[in-house]
Amino acid sequence: MRGAGLFVTSCIFAALAPFGTFDKSCIDDGVLFTGWPAQYEGRVLVNLPLSETEERFAGGFPGKTAKFTDGKRTVLMRWVTRETRKLHPAEDCFKSSGYATRPRPLMVDAEGYRWGSFLASRKDETVVVRELIRDDKGKTWSDVSAWYWAAVWGRTRGPWWAVTVVEKDEEGSL
Repeated sequence: MRGAGLFVTSCIFAALAPFGTFDKSCIDDGVLFTGWPAQYEGRVLVNLPLSETEERFAGGFPGKTAKFTDGKRTVLMRWVTRETRKLHPAEDCFKSSGYATRPRPLMVDAEGYRWGSFLASRKDETVVVRELIRDDKGKTWSDVSAWYWAAVWGRTRGPWWAVTVVEKDEEGSL
């Protein structure tokens, strides 16, 4: 009898679904996007517009892209619905924008996640860049290539969060 009640309830929801207000822009590759976080690492995020170049890269991207600031750092978030070569290392972006880069050791955050990290310098500006890709089961990757092959071989399922954090280099070490 319990199964019949579940079936009837499902039928009612299915019949009423076309009349509900549902934002289809929240679906990408059949996966429901629940929205961007209001804060990251304990800091409130303020949405920034994507640059023209970032908009161009976001076109055809399987997922969504947004850029934020917390007043001190820039945080680029990409919500990725399937494995793709359109997700590439942040270092490639910085190099193509005229920055000299130098790898840094993996960074470990307060939660124990390992981040890929590098310094990027152009003119009088030096920034520390770190990046991480995470699935909803807590598995993380510090580089895009390792994530890509894990996704291709089915060792992880999307959606994933790819996060790049850029902040001023306080040590001036490049």
